[in-house]
Amino acid sequence: MSVWHRWSVKGRFTLFAGLIAALLSTLLSAVMLVAVNRYASGYLTEEVAAAARRVAVVFEQGTLPAPIPYEQVRNLQVVDSQGRVVASSGILRGKPPMASFVPPPGEEQAVRRVCDRVFPHGECQVVVARRAFRAGRECIVYAAAPPIRPWVHPLLAAFAVAAVLSVVAVTVYGSHRLVTGSLSPVNAIRAELDEIVATSPGRRVPVPPANDEIHGLAESVNHTLDRLEEAMERQRRFASDASHDLRSPITAMRAEVEEALLAPAETDVNAMSRSLLSSLDRLQAIVSDLLQVARLDAGTPVTREPVDLAELVAGELERRQSRLRIGTDLEPGVVVMGDRVRLARLFTNLMDNAERHAATSATVKVCTRIGDRPGDPRFSHGTAIIEVLDDGAGISPDKWEIIFQRFTRLDAARSKDAGGTGLGLSIARQIAETTGGCLTVEPSERGARFVVRLPLGPRHVEPV
Repeated sequence: MSVWHRWSVKGRFTLFAGLIAALLSTLLSAVMLVAVNRYASGYLTEEVAAAARRVAVVFEQGTLPAPIPYEQVRNLQVVDSQGRVVASSGILRGKPPMASFVPPPGEEQAVRRVCDRVFPHGECQVVVARRAFRAGRECIVYAAAPPIRPWVHPLLAAFAVAAVLSVVAVTVYGSHRLVTGSLSPVNAIRAELDEIVATSPGRRVPVPPANDEIHGLAESVNHTLDRLEEAMERQRRFASDASHDLRSPITAMRAEVEEALLAPAETDVNAMSRSLLSSLDRLQAIVSDLLQVARLDAGTPVTREPVDLAELVAGELERRQSRLRIGTDLEPGVVVMGDRVRLARLFTNLMDNAERHAATSATVKVCTRIGDRPGDPRFSHGTAIIEVLDDGAGISPDKWEIIFQRFTRLDAARSKDAGGTGLGLSIARQIAETTGGCLTVEPSERGARFVVRLPLGPRHVEPV
């Protein structure tokens, strides 16, 4: 891992803000220095040109003293047309002309940068050449001064450096304070998450008052914790109910074996074997349902294929051995998209429930309906329906939802048949929901009426 990624978010943001501030303030200072330099250079050129103009006026009047007096511009010369120095300032006395260029025809003066010549080696100066006339002779007045340095003045350069450092320092400090304040809710959320364990699932992270991204993060974390707590609670109830239902057949088997060990001579092996097989069948059913529930809860991906419900129901009824008279009303060509094995398990669970609670008969119906659930987008193209109706005692309306909870068996069911696992209807509803439909109990004149609704498959999609 690179050094950059080892830094904290606060450190990286502060460094990045400091670098950006340094870059921008340096650029701004450089622009300022360039602007000041150009202004100062223009002012210097004007001063040098003014000095040359004053010398030219005095020269033309014939009153130019020798050496030429100077004020701010020290390098002054008057050169005739033969290139001889007629007059100069004291600093240039005895030296050759400082420049050889002349103003263009029609112009009074010209400005150039001249290096070396009469100046120290490697030094350049701004030179202004101006025409002057006396007694019909043309001479050139040269005035020169050192150019303005890029930093203009040491104090200005120091001010620019100080300004850059100040801006960087203020930006780094402000960024550090800003990031620290912004991340403090994140640190509080992290600290609270570190404290939340399985023994304290009800704790939640603090939600900052500001309506920003961290506020949304805290709410999302709390919603996730709500779902986790609910899942843990379901898992605890599931484990408790499963252990209770598993304990019953195991206890019965243990009692049978212990009784046989205590009185082996009086034990009927065949009777005991039949009793043990019955308990083993119950254990096998419970384990099979538990595995099915685990697969459904895990969201195991399944293949979706067109399934003809009438064909599926007919095949399952043909293989089924039942004590009931089963009437059928199967509409052909009712196709849904789903997993054939799971849909067969759904129908089998409904028939197992009818087998336990019906008096003498049950009725199975497969059909389609258009507009059965208006406003529900799942059934916008129509609904495939499976109904299983028995002639048993029925279910009171206040229990219509309770029976779909796991390990729920009503008292009447327990007294009549202890063979159910309490998972069949829950598994059936979960399969219906994962297929995109629903399973409900609906009113009937007699017995219990279970209705499965599934979205119609592609063969039944209405043309647009």
